[in-house]
Amino acid sequence: MPNRRRFISLLGGGLFGAALITAAIPSTLTSVLAQSAPKKAAPAKGGALETKTINLGYIPILEAAPLVIAQEKGFFAKHGLTDVNITKQASWPSARDNVVLGSAGGGIDGGQWQLPMPQMISNGAISNGKKVPMYILAMLSSQGNGIVASNNVKKADLGLNTKGDGAFFKKFEKEKGRKFRAAYTFPKANQDMWIRYWLAAGGVDPDNNVELLTVPAAETVAGLRNGTMELFSTGDPWPTRAVEEKFGYMVATTANIWRVHPEEFLAVRADWVKKNPKATIALLKGVMEAQQWLDKAGNKEEAAKILSSRKWFNVPAPVLELALRGGYKVGTTAQKETNPAMAPLYWNSSRGVISYPYKSLTLWFLLESIRWKFYPGQLPNVAAAKALNDQVTREDLWKQAAKELGVPAKDIPKGSSRGVEKFFDGVVYDPAKPEAYLNSLKIKR
Repeated sequence: MPNRRRFISLLGGGLFGAALITAAIPSTLTSVLAQSAPKKAAPAKGGALETKTINLGYIPILEAAPLVIAQEKGFFAKHGLTDVNITKQASWPSARDNVVLGSAGGGIDGGQWQLPMPQMISNGAISNGKKVPMYILAMLSSQGNGIVASNNVKKADLGLNTKGDGAFFKKFEKEKGRKFRAAYTFPKANQDMWIRYWLAAGGVDPDNNVELLTVPAAETVAGLRNGTMELFSTGDPWPTRAVEEKFGYMVATTANIWRVHPEEFLAVRADWVKKNPKATIALLKGVMEAQQWLDKAGNKEEAAKILSSRKWFNVPAPVLELALRGGYKVGTTAQKETNPAMAPLYWNSSRGVISYPYKSLTLWFLLESIRWKFYPGQLPNVAAAKALNDQVTREDLWKQAAKELGVPAKDIPKGSSRGVEKFFDGVVYDPAKPEAYLNSLKIKR
C-alpha cells in the first residue's frame, strides 16, 4: 500500500526591526543596557573584503547557534563582515526558495542547511529543476537532535532498539484506522534520515509501517500536543521542550544512533563565494570562532540567554541551557542524564574538529538518498553521488580559513575521510567502501 505523505508548511513570517532613540533614554539606563549586551570581539586588521554584506537564513534550532553567536559576539564584524543579516526562515522549504532567489532577488545568499539540501539545490532536484550551485563550507554542529514520542503511546515504551516493535505499529493501525504518524522537518534530509535509520535498524519499514509527515521545527511540540503526530525528530530545543513540558518522552537522541554524527552545515551560493573569496574566508573565520566559543562549558549559560531572546529562538533560556549541556531525560521514566559528550558539539570531539566538512560525511547523506531511492534520476549510483559531493563540498576553503585564524596544524584534517563510522546497530560505514555500506543495509528501496 503506497505510503501517504502529508505536507504541513508554515506560511508567512516577517522581518521586524526597531529603532532605539538613545537621546530619550537616561544615561544610567544606557549604561545598564551597554553592560548587559553581549561583549563584541575586537575588529581584525587586514586587507579589505570584496563586501561587508551577506544575507544568511536560519531555523531556530541549536544547529544555528554558531551563526547567531558569530553575530551577537562580534566575530563576523571582527573579520570585516559588518553587515551580516541573519533572518529566521519560516520553514526549510522557505529557506530553499529564498536561496534560489538569492539576495539580489530579495532572498538569501546561504546559511544553515540540512543535508543533502545544498547538493540537491545545486543539481536542481529540489528546486523545480533550477540549478543553483552551492558550496558546503563547514559543519555547524554535531548531535543535539532527538526523537520524541507522544505520551499517548507511552505504553509502547519505544526506545533506541525497535526490534519487536513491528507488531505495535501494525496493532496501532488496526485500532486507530490509520498508520502511526512520525514527523520530520523536511523530506529526504537529516531528520527524515534519522527516523528512517532508527526504524529500519529494528526491522520496521518506514515507507510501509508508518506515515511520514513534514512539519516545521517550531510546530513539532504543538503537533505532539494536539495529536497531529505520535512522534517527531528535530533539533533541540524542541525535543527537550516537549519532554520538559510533559507532552512526550525522549525515545533516543541522534547521538545514541551515531556518536559524533554529522548534523547541519554552513552552505552558500557558489556565485557569492566566487565573487567574494576574501569575504568567504572572513565568514568562515567568524563561524569557527563562534563554534570554539560555544564549546566552552563556561559559555553555555550566556549562549542560552542570547539564543532565548524573541529576536532569535523565543524559547526559555533554561530549556536551551539544559540541551546545550546535554541534560537529556531519556525513556518513559524520564531519567535525567547530563552528559556533555552527548550534547550538541560545535568544535571539539572524540573524532576531531567538528567544523571541518569531511567529504566522507557529506557523502553519507547522498548514500542514504540512494538507499531510499529519493532521487533515482539525479543520483542513480555511488559514482554520481561522489561526483556531486566533490563539486559542492569545499574542504579547501575551510583549511585556508583555519590556517589564517591560527588553528593548530594538528586540528586541521589532512584528508577527506574521517575514517570508519559505526552505528548503534553495529552497521559500519567505511567511506572507502560505500557500496559495501549500502549492501549491508537490510531495508532499502
